[in-house]
Amino acid sequence: MKTKLIVLLLLLLSINSNAQQTLTLEDCYTLVDKNYPLSKQAALLQQKSSYEIDALSKGKLPKIDVNAQATYQSEVIGLPATLPGVQSLNKDQYRATLDVNQLLYNGGTIDANSKLKEAQTKTQQQQIEVSLYQLKTRINQYFFSVLLLQEKTALLLSKKESLTTKIKEVKSGVQFGAILPSSEQVLEAEIIKINQQLTEIKFENNKLLNNLSKLTFSEIDTETTLIQPISYSINTNVTRPEIAFYDLQKDQLEFSKNVISKSILPKINAFGQAGYGNPGLNMLDNSFQTFYIVGLKANWNVFDWGKTKTDKKALDISKDLVTTEKETFELNNKMQLEEQDYEIKKIEQLLLSDSEIIQIREKVIKSSDAQLKNGVITTSEYLVEFTNLFEAKNILKIHQVQLAAAKSNYEIIRGK
Repeated sequence: MKTKLIVLLLLLLSINSNAQQTLTLEDCYTLVDKNYPLSKQAALLQQKSSYEIDALSKGKLPKIDVNAQATYQSEVIGLPATLPGVQSLNKDQYRATLDVNQLLYNGGTIDANSKLKEAQTKTQQQQIEVSLYQLKTRINQYFFSVLLLQEKTALLLSKKESLTTKIKEVKSGVQFGAILPSSEQVLEAEIIKINQQLTEIKFENNKLLNNLSKLTFSEIDTETTLIQPISYSINTNVTRPEIAFYDLQKDQLEFSKNVISKSILPKINAFGQAGYGNPGLNMLDNSFQTFYIVGLKANWNVFDWGKTKTDKKALDISKDLVTTEKETFELNNKMQLEEQDYEIKKIEQLLLSDSEIIQIREKVIKSSDAQLKNGVITTSEYLVEFTNLFEAKNILKIHQVQLAAAKSNYEIIRGK
């Protein structure tokens, strides 16, 4: 019983190790979003923004400075006459102070700058989304190219298998004198040609899989089977990340205008100073004294020669530029969608005729097969019709993959 269990486990492990890995187009998209180096920047930008906003908020906290100085001056203030109890000032003077400044009001400049920083971060993060989204076109190129090679390989192997079977039949015909001996060699030469095609496909497939592996930062080998997408949602609702990027740019410019408006409002600070020095605030007392000063300070630039107004006009023009860029993108995107829609409809029509051609070719090859067995036609003539049939099947597979690629590209143009 124990031996049977061991054998069963080994069999299961063997089946699992030999199981063929599959890969979908959505898997590739997910791998790029997860592993591509650029995708890591979004989190880094958010972290950077948090630090910068935190640094801006520190401006609301008191500013504390410690100052100390010792000086010697060539002349000091003196009185024209000597007064009782009043001493002349020393030329060497000493002072140490603790200065505190507290922002009371600045028109909301700090909050406005914080919101601007948040808007800038969102815009930069959306730019990353745009760049990552554009990688989907490259993924599609590699994915559907590999998919097409898979279909061609399957057809060539099927063709090779059919020819191998036909060679056995031809050998039998040669033995009975119904078919010329050279007929077998013609078919064998065709098999060699198929092997050459399979070799070309193998190296091209390896190259494309290598590119796809590097782009997705994953291990995709020749044992991986790519699954052709079958579900699509064809509609004209555009949800491209570029649209959101343009809108975020306009929001950022609006926040910049708000910062400019806040910058011209009055600023009020409370300040205090505590110190110890010789002399103190009483210049007539030539001794070390403690002292303090408290007060309020207001600053208001009431006239800036129209600079604020000019800066706002420049930002308005920048918003108009972004609007024109967005409109241009939407126009080009609409044209691309229409072109891709025509491409899809064209391939769908071709597929209908592909099926009809294959049906006719299959009838022709049946007739040619019977004629070959009866020695009516040569192997070369049979091979022409045989090749025509597989060429028709190959074109059908090409159009099927092209249709899947066209629909997938349509979704990318629209914005999935």
